[in-house]
Amino acid sequence: MDLSFLVIQALNGLSSASSLFITACGLTLVFGVTRIVNFAHGSLYMIGAYTAATLVPRLLEYSFGPITFWAGILAAALFVGIIGILIEVLLLRRIYGAPELFQLLATFGVVLVVQDLVILVFGPEDILGPRAPGLRAPVEILGRRFPSYELVLIAAGPVVLGLVWLLLRKTRFGVLVRAATQDRDMIAALGVNQRLLFTGTLFLGAFLAGLGGALQIPRVSAHAGMDLSIIAEAFVVTVVGGMGSVPGAFLAALIIGQLQAFGILLFPKSTLVVVFLLMAVVLAVRPNGFFGRPEVIGGAHAVGITSRKHSPLTKLFAFFALLILAALPLVGDAYVLKVGTEILIFALFAFSLQLLIGVGGIVSFGHAAFFGLGAYGAALAVKWANLPMEGALPMGLLLAAIGAAAIGAFVVRLSGIYLAMMTLAAAQIIFAVAFQWVDVTGGDNGIVGVWPSAWASGQTMYYLFTLALTAITVFLLTRIIDAPFGYALRAARDSEARAESIGLKIRQHRWIAFAISGAAAGLAGGLYAFSRGSVDPTLLSIPTSVDALTMLLLGGIQTITGPLWGAGVLHVLRDQIMPLTSLWRLVLGASIIAIVLIFPRGLVGTIQYWREERI
Repeated sequence: MDLSFLVIQALNGLSSASSLFITACGLTLVFGVTRIVNFAHGSLYMIGAYTAATLVPRLLEYSFGPITFWAGILAAALFVGIIGILIEVLLLRRIYGAPELFQLLATFGVVLVVQDLVILVFGPEDILGPRAPGLRAPVEILGRRFPSYELVLIAAGPVVLGLVWLLLRKTRFGVLVRAATQDRDMIAALGVNQRLLFTGTLFLGAFLAGLGGALQIPRVSAHAGMDLSIIAEAFVVTVVGGMGSVPGAFLAALIIGQLQAFGILLFPKSTLVVVFLLMAVVLAVRPNGFFGRPEVIGGAHAVGITSRKHSPLTKLFAFFALLILAALPLVGDAYVLKVGTEILIFALFAFSLQLLIGVGGIVSFGHAAFFGLGAYGAALAVKWANLPMEGALPMGLLLAAIGAAAIGAFVVRLSGIYLAMMTLAAAQIIFAVAFQWVDVTGGDNGIVGVWPSAWASGQTMYYLFTLALTAITVFLLTRIIDAPFGYALRAARDSEARAESIGLKIRQHRWIAFAISGAAAGLAGGLYAFSRGSVDPTLLSIPTSVDALTMLLLGGIQTITGPLWGAGVLHVLRDQIMPLTSLWRLVLGASIIAIVLIFPRGLVGTIQYWREERI
């Protein structure tokens, strides 16, 4: 590799870094002020790209020139900014009083809605925008050609950084944004109009996301799916730089851009994993990112299971529910039993996450790591050790528990969104290993031939076997939640300082909780592997983690039975909606948004709240 090649790669890295910073800057500002983990930020980026790719060519038909092109880019960004205002006013403003995780669930619903809306409005085909007038010819650098438009993108990042810096330092709005980033409760106590501040911040964040997407049209086509490809990288930039820190996001984007530019030479299939590795290393050294501030954990914002009343009626209800589920083979056909088996497995998966979030206040965005480790552990035991199902399931559980204990040893040092993103990084690293270690895991083809033992090969017997293991595991986890260990986790969730003052070893308790939760998720993964007869890397992917979060939040994190009901509701919605329409994401997303608005504490949590209010 000669000098010219290295320079061109470095310039490519700077161009990618600049584009990534513009998008991530909006996400940084929104989280800093509102504390919302906005999954829909990538959707706004995608809308910006589609709008610009459609609008700019039409404008150029009337007046061809650089001014028209850049005016179209800004118009697309402004349009996305208005969409950001609508999302804030019509949706987020109505649930600011709800737990912050439910706001995350609402933005996930927006993601699903937008994925189908862009196809409905712009069509299923990719749309490539026009090249920028005056920037079509490449420039020569050290004897190599380099696109001139990429040089403009390199300059765009520092320009946006400078403008945002001026906005934050020289305007009253900027002063309020910086104040809210440091202490949102204080500015509310001072009488600042938070609604107006939040609306302005969402507009600015959406505008920057739209601008980031619009600037891509001369280099990449607007396509469905680009929202998910950008949101993971934007989150990494925001977390590595420090939540709410714009200079930190700029520095993180520069480093990540260079990692991607040169990392592709060494890891052509795993550039995103290199990015997550960077995040893991940074958070291990600096738990709050480059320039982030420590988050205030616990107190008034802590939400989850509190002390529970053990009434005979509750036990009787659980007993009859178990009898009804056990009687399902008497009335259901093979398809109903198959769906019932999947619901039970994912109910166990979601319930394992309840121990972390609902009891310990430990948010995990990478819980699929343990589900997938359990599935792969069982499958590998069948493939390489030739073990039957009875021996393979414990191996999957053990592998998941070991993985959870190893990951937990690192993440318990962190808190809040940094902890959540560290779990996501761990899951993505494990995903990359499963995807690329073809000789052992089968790569993207996975492992096939993972079937139950002969006595459980029938749909009825496997359903009853899954029901028995799920019921036993849920019972054991419930006992742990109600034990002194569970109350110690609650104490640490509600106030770390008070818990430490009375002698509780918070990190040790959370580490044990990670291992227990991972083992339960691994058992669910092993059961899923035998129900399908195969495993593949998608079991370790981000959508699988999102499913667990969605099921838990739909049911309600304040209740024991919430994740069980959430798993059933989500699967029923999917089974009923997907066969009916090609726009199933739109309907499912709208259903999730409606549930969040009507049941801001989850289905079970809100019903329980209504009942308590009447008493």
